[in-house]
Amino acid sequence: MAHTQPAIDLSPKVSDEIRKTTCYMCACRCGINVHMKDGKVAYIEGNRDHPVNKGVLCAKGSAGIMQVNAPSRLRAPLKRVGPRGSGEFEEITWDEALEIAVSWLKPIRENDPEKLAFFTGRDQSQSFTGLWAQHFGTPNFAAHGGFCSVNMAAGGIYTMGGAFWEFGQPDWDHTKLLMIFGVAEDHDSNPIKMGLGKIKARGAKVIGVNPIRSGYNAVADEWVGITPGTDGLFILSLIHCLLKAGRIDLDYLRRYTNAPVLVNGDESSPEHGLLLRDEDGKMLVLDRRTGKPAPFDDPDVVPDLAGTWRKAGVTHRPVFQLLAERYLSEDHAPEAVAERVGISAKRIRHIAAELARVAFEEEIEIDQPWTDFRGVKHDKMIGRPVSFHAMRGISAHSNGFQTCRALHVLQILLGSVEVPGGFRFKPPYPKPVAAHPKPHCGVTPGKPLDGPHLGYVQGPDDLCLKDDGSPARIDKAYTWENPMSAHGLMHMVISNAYAGDPYKIDTLFMYMANMSWNSSMNTSGVMKMLTDKDENGDYVIPRIIYSDAYSSEMVAYADLILPDTTYLERHDCISLLDRPICEADAAADAIRWPVIEPDRDVRGFQSVLVDLGARLGMPAFVNEDGSAKYKDYADYIVNHERKPGIGPLAGFRGDGSEKGRGAPNPDQLDRYIENGGFFVEHIPDEALYYKPWNQAYQDWAVGMGLYDSPQPYLFSLYAEPMRRFQLAAEGHGDRQPPEHLRERVKTVMDPLPIWYPPFEDGHVDPEEFPVHALTQRPMAMYHSWGTQNAWLRQLHGRNPLYVPTKIWEANGFAEGDWARVTSAHGSITVPVAHMAALNENTVWTWNAIGKRKGAWALDEHAPEATKGFLLNHLIHELLPPKGDGMRWTNSDPVTGQAAWFDLRVKIEKAAAPEESQPAYPAIKSPVGQGPANLAWKVGK
Repeated sequence: MAHTQPAIDLSPKVSDEIRKTTCYMCACRCGINVHMKDGKVAYIEGNRDHPVNKGVLCAKGSAGIMQVNAPSRLRAPLKRVGPRGSGEFEEITWDEALEIAVSWLKPIRENDPEKLAFFTGRDQSQSFTGLWAQHFGTPNFAAHGGFCSVNMAAGGIYTMGGAFWEFGQPDWDHTKLLMIFGVAEDHDSNPIKMGLGKIKARGAKVIGVNPIRSGYNAVADEWVGITPGTDGLFILSLIHCLLKAGRIDLDYLRRYTNAPVLVNGDESSPEHGLLLRDEDGKMLVLDRRTGKPAPFDDPDVVPDLAGTWRKAGVTHRPVFQLLAERYLSEDHAPEAVAERVGISAKRIRHIAAELARVAFEEEIEIDQPWTDFRGVKHDKMIGRPVSFHAMRGISAHSNGFQTCRALHVLQILLGSVEVPGGFRFKPPYPKPVAAHPKPHCGVTPGKPLDGPHLGYVQGPDDLCLKDDGSPARIDKAYTWENPMSAHGLMHMVISNAYAGDPYKIDTLFMYMANMSWNSSMNTSGVMKMLTDKDENGDYVIPRIIYSDAYSSEMVAYADLILPDTTYLERHDCISLLDRPICEADAAADAIRWPVIEPDRDVRGFQSVLVDLGARLGMPAFVNEDGSAKYKDYADYIVNHERKPGIGPLAGFRGDGSEKGRGAPNPDQLDRYIENGGFFVEHIPDEALYYKPWNQAYQDWAVGMGLYDSPQPYLFSLYAEPMRRFQLAAEGHGDRQPPEHLRERVKTVMDPLPIWYPPFEDGHVDPEEFPVHALTQRPMAMYHSWGTQNAWLRQLHGRNPLYVPTKIWEANGFAEGDWARVTSAHGSITVPVAHMAALNENTVWTWNAIGKRKGAWALDEHAPEATKGFLLNHLIHELLPPKGDGMRWTNSDPVTGQAAWFDLRVKIEKAAAPEESQPAYPAIKSPVGQGPANLAWKVGK
């Protein structure tokens, strides 16, 4: 019989065109190729030419197409017509929406700008939104970092002028030992996965420190299941071991840190504990040649770590001696901390020995001459191939700032920062802390604020306080309660506004911040605050404007909705002024651009702000004649200059050939699009390492516009700004802390890293609440918008509470069981699952999987709404009362970061309910419910 082979098209036409842009499914900012067919998105793949991901794309990135087609997308501006929280809206035109917004905002700006609180979520355009808020004149602006990562950012910048996350990375090509702390899989996931692949292919070792063994910790060669909140104690014990063994890099400490800088030892002086300086303000070190103090940057000085200088009967010692004296104390010995951290003394010593062995017995030499800032020439670049990376797991504790500082001190003692094989900064970092602006809060009706909102304080004089000493900001950032709150306190805005403490506001304006659900502590309480009325029947928070692309839980609680586009329908700028896409060997930035046009009546939020800025007459957004300066956000990106020659984008400036500095180029966005949506400029070989002290790097950074002049500096093992706050608490200076905070300031503002138990431990009975409870974000999700994605829901459509073996067996749990989990604040009833690779006193779940019924266009019976849940219901923005008459915020006392991971609970077996508890009534969605079958055809 004849056999006919079917005809198969082996090269089908998959797309008509490829449009290259930047992903927005997490914070990696990977390059993507968007395949178009008949004018619609067919599929998304990685861009192999892109410096961040080099073609690698994760499940989130590929699933971006489902965000663009999500049924939950808002369709038009909305005005509330029912009670707040009901979800009852009517669609209005953009003209009406903007007229309403201006009618609310204009009187505030002209009369009392602080009555506007403008806070944004993970929008990646903070330099722009900050400028808008500054020119409005309100002191009340910040982004999401205060409840996310400020301990990490501030701890790094105050210690070494840069931090983990977007601002630095391990030297993936040379490191031989990587130690990660508290790293979940959602953030920076493609670069980390690629980096782990590189180092494991070389046989390098990975040590994962995390109470939970998932993701990166699951592939680590060694997992350390630490007790939550004790990372700092563990790190200081490692430092103890290294100091005791003499396994630290003394040459590195002398040359590049303030270890040899003399500390004022005069206990009667108002400058006791500050660093000694000469008449020019230069820090002084003890010169071994002369036995006398000399400026730290003298090219001939030989700093002495061991000597002392005695003058007028007072002995002044170097920072290093204070550090060694503290951490050599037996209080930090492994035997003293082992039980608390949940790691045996033997294992702590083993890890310390492994760090030392790799750092000092496997050092790297690169034959690359370079010259340091003192003018000293070096023939080689010497590297300690030990690197560290850390994320929210160590940051989101009430002791997180000092823990982050401790980790940086550990890196520095090993000499493994900015050297081959160690941790490397990404441009525009490193920067000395003094190069950053200080926070501003000077309000003048009808005028811009007197400077940027956010910054880095150097002492009490920089706090944002009014003349009577009360907080100038609604979130109480930069006050004695949290002096170094570099990112603000977004988690405290609604509760403070509701309480009228420190004052009442008129309008809350938020962007992409799901504060009525997964982004807030005390979720039920926040919903009540947003809907409560006063004795006159008016809402306690009078007006709420909200912008989002999707029908999230927060939409129902707003009075006016300004609908955003999805990320493939707008311009975005991933800028060197903000959080760029740089890698350690290059400066880079990127754009997004409308690869498709919206099929709804929506506008990019940044363009809406440009329009509002012009309508309100804000100086940055109008010409001298009052006309609008920019047509939209794209026009702003191209033509705005932060200072002459410096704009949001560094590439293709002037005539298109200028980099970093140059006049605005009207064709700049087209050039970016032609180049794949990004710009990259590599650092010269002689400038690749030792960036804070390398003359070649400093000169290159000036040329690129990262600095106005060279900014070499020393790493701060000893953080002098913190000592200034201690001095105030000891009674020195004009600005004094309130009495109830004086002792706390003395304790927590220690210039050398310390550890203290998480605050919740002191506010609850650990016998009653013996279990730690944590959340992590899964690799396939990033913030709440991913969990309505039709593809990604198939990976995480529900979330159990993972329970370790000891607790599982003690409660007699079996597969399919449920548990009641109770904290000092509330109770939830949720499904449980057994997990052996977990700290024995810790339970955890995936974050933000649980959804409110009616939100996100999901069916009311969707598993996210019935089997999914949030731990947020157990957490409060205030700590439980402890009998002192005070209510303390559930935050780090240095930066104000939300202490999400201090939560303690008790757990018990419960009868299985029909759905997770608490169960809230469904909210009405302005977009309704999505179709039962989500499908569409692209092309023919």
